Amino acid sequence: MRATTPGWRDPRLWIGVLIVAVSVVAGARLLGSADDTVSVWAAATDLGAGDRLAADDLVATRVRFADGGDLDGYFTVDDELPADLELTRGVGAGELLPRGAVGSAGESRLLQVPIAVDAEQVPGSVESGSVVDVYLVPSSASGARSGGKEAQPPGPALSAVTVVEAPPLDEGFAATGKRQLVLAVDDDAARRFFSLLGSLDSPVVTIVRRG
Repeated sequence: MRATTPGWRDPRLWIGVLIVAVSVVAGARLLGSADDTVSVWAAATDLGAGDRLAADDLVATRVRFADGGDLDGYFTVDDELPADLELTRGVGAGELLPRGAVGSAGESRLLQVPIAVDAEQVPGSVESGSVVDVYLVPSSASGARSGGKEAQPPGPALSAVTVVEAPPLDEGFAATGKRQLVLAVDDDAARRFFSLLGSLDSPVVTIVRRG
């Protein structure tokens, strides 16, 4: 018996056409969604408040925003960035660069806060320009005097702040074993830091370098 060619009335033909059509539409939608991303600037490394932004501080990354309005809060790679941008708060490596975290140089109104730290509580690699966290750890002696363990504050007392000055130990408080650091801190963070510092009995100040 000879095989016959399916006619246009054959339902198998229409099922095949429908499958092809659905595949084409699905493929078009998939390609369309794949292109629904925007290239925006992100921090290449940990950056602290007061840092001036240079080209090598940023890296382009593609992001899809669920709400198109969210894009307005960030810098796309097509935006022309001013040459004197300065961070007003810390931005972690890989974090998108928010418009609200930058200002023109001199607008951030950062305070220069000096702190004295035991030399062994500061990484030797900390220098001017380093981004650091500052922890206040209650001393064991204060816990013993109070008859119990003093509550340790959660997280750093200062987060992602930039070191403005970091003189070597022999230029600072060598006789006491202390090392002085000068940090760029905004006004609100400085108030919180000194309030916390005053609430603890002889805390141990510890510096953790980022990056």
